[in-house]
Amino acid sequence: MKRSIAWLLFAAAVAAAQLARAQTAGEFETRKTLEYATHDGAKLAGDLYLPKAAGPHPAIVAIHGGGWQIGGPFGYQYWGPYLASRGYAVFAISYRLSKPGQKTFPEALHDVRAAIQFLKGRAAELRVNPERIGVMGDSAGGHLAALAALAGDHPMFAGAYKSDPYSGMSTKVKVAIPIYGVFDMYQQWLHDLEARPRDSIVEKFIGVSAIDDKRPYFDASPLAYVSAKNNATSFLVVWGTRDDIVDRVTQSEAFMAALKHAGYFVRPVPVEGAPHFWVWDPVDATSPNGFLAPQLLRFLAQRL
Repeated sequence: MKRSIAWLLFAAAVAAAQLARAQTAGEFETRKTLEYATHDGAKLAGDLYLPKAAGPHPAIVAIHGGGWQIGGPFGYQYWGPYLASRGYAVFAISYRLSKPGQKTFPEALHDVRAAIQFLKGRAAELRVNPERIGVMGDSAGGHLAALAALAGDHPMFAGAYKSDPYSGMSTKVKVAIPIYGVFDMYQQWLHDLEARPRDSIVEKFIGVSAIDDKRPYFDASPLAYVSAKNNATSFLVVWGTRDDIVDRVTQSEAFMAALKHAGYFVRPVPVEGAPHFWVWDPVDATSPNGFLAPQLLRFLAQRL
């Protein structure tokens, strides 16, 4: 009897390993530097990781972090192949970054909107399903992902670049996966006063101090657009419990509570002991990505 049980357990383990290998063996192609828009003379491009199967495939616009100042599509060089090999197209994009004396709100949001519209407008050619589009981002990219998901079609932002080929398309998405994101810009500004008093990245991004004008901080905050009238997007909110860059209590946890109160489908993924800056690492047991991966796949299977 014991031998029979042991054999069944062994067989189950073998079957699980074979299934895991099958799930990771999907072929995909990579299209580097795929241009999706030109805004104010800046050419915007991204790297598309696309399953080789006929499709159409669900797709995710991936938005890198870096304090709205640094980074690029390479931030998703591991998540792109990981998800594409499991049937999800990933479009890891660039967007305009803030520089000394040059703010990029709402410009960066307009760039994200254009990327979503590009995927929808070119869906047939790219073998993606325009009805199954999501956004994913880390840190500053998490902020932009949540803001695009909640406010992409808001009159304040819609129609800014009418020369874009697909500017008339809605930017509504089915899912959003913000990872250690910023959702209340004023609270982050206050946090920056303590953490980096001479280098407020939020102030650089918005272009004005909250001492002088708080309104843009409200306009730039995803939290400001959480509403029961606009709760069709499903959220997976991810954060590390040891993050000292973005405060989890005033950001991710407060955002989670607001989404729940407004009737959104939302799932939390607190990653125990994780700091900031790990989404760019390999998707394996060497980083918190290994913990996130199965939960992310489950969420996508259910909601995208």
